[in-house]
Amino acid sequence: MQFTMNTQDLLESLNIVTRALSARPAKQILEGVLIDADDDRVTLTCSDGSMSIQAINAADVKEVGRLVLPGRLFNELIRKLPGGSVTVSVTDNRTASIRCMKSRSNMACMNAGEYPDVVSIANGTEIKIPQNKLKDMISRVVFAIATDETRQILTGCLMEISRDEARLVALDGFRLAIQKVFQPFELPAGMEKMTAIIPGKVMNELSRILPDDDAFCHMYFEKGRVQVNFGNISFSTVLLNGEYIDYRRILPDDFHTEAKANRGSVLEAIDRASLMAREGKNNLIKMKFEGNTLTISSNAELGDVKEETEAVLNGNAIEIAFNAKYITDIIRNVSDDDIFMKFKTNVSPCVFVPQQGDDYLYLILPVRVFQ
Repeated sequence: MQFTMNTQDLLESLNIVTRALSARPAKQILEGVLIDADDDRVTLTCSDGSMSIQAINAADVKEVGRLVLPGRLFNELIRKLPGGSVTVSVTDNRTASIRCMKSRSNMACMNAGEYPDVVSIANGTEIKIPQNKLKDMISRVVFAIATDETRQILTGCLMEISRDEARLVALDGFRLAIQKVFQPFELPAGMEKMTAIIPGKVMNELSRILPDDDAFCHMYFEKGRVQVNFGNISFSTVLLNGEYIDYRRILPDDFHTEAKANRGSVLEAIDRASLMAREGKNNLIKMKFEGNTLTISSNAELGDVKEETEAVLNGNAIEIAFNAKYITDIIRNVSDDDIFMKFKTNVSPCVFVPQQGDDYLYLILPVRVFQ
């Protein structure tokens, strides 16, 4: 096998595909990157056994072939090359020669025949969504995906597709995050809604590697798998199996208090109060809405913090406590200039929604504080 290609193109593709490598792979072969040179293109593949990422690049292929090289080592070597073009060749199926300008390196090959086949979806349900919209949706819900493996279904992100809306839902038992995008979607005849539970790790990786432009991303769903194609990248994974929690039953249907405040001012005040909250036993902050003032406070043995900022209150005055990290995560992911909060009581879930429209919803459970 022998091919020559642009070093920067190879590096960019390796940076993406090696994200699928596991720190503790089930098989030694999965430590490697599969390189398949054929028909003036080179396909790079990495997999952890359930998630796979492929990248296809144009190349000058002198001799077709397949090989597996140590993924992270090969990536680091290409990163440190001087640039221009790189030539990779294998003569005895045991050693790869990597040449770039005056740089010469040899690397032991792994047996390509042992590399598992990557499943490709050929006839699944296709969903098209702009890459930047999907990237933004994912980035604003992943913080609420559970990491506790004892409730495995919550370690995934629920995707719901209807004929006019795509929705992502994440829930960890303390917070609920919903992001929506409204556009026409084509579903198979007789199907009104399609649902899938995508592993949290996959969603995190997608949010990092999706381009931030309005070109369409193509998602294919079939037989417990999803495949995401964008640019020269193909990303596939096994879906989580099971029923997601009926999150709609968690959403409150009536409120006694509504409050609006400037997002930036509230976030800065919480950041300062959090410094002291972290020194306490429960990492708590209190928020008191009264009149046209929001008071944010925290205390610990080392001291206390009290912040005031303007707010618009409609309904009953309320004082409520939250885990400082949880409330910060939500406010950071609100996309509006103002936050709009709804309460029923100080021990009932608090909801963040837009003042206009229905693009997102965040829910957070308060902490019961005994006076």
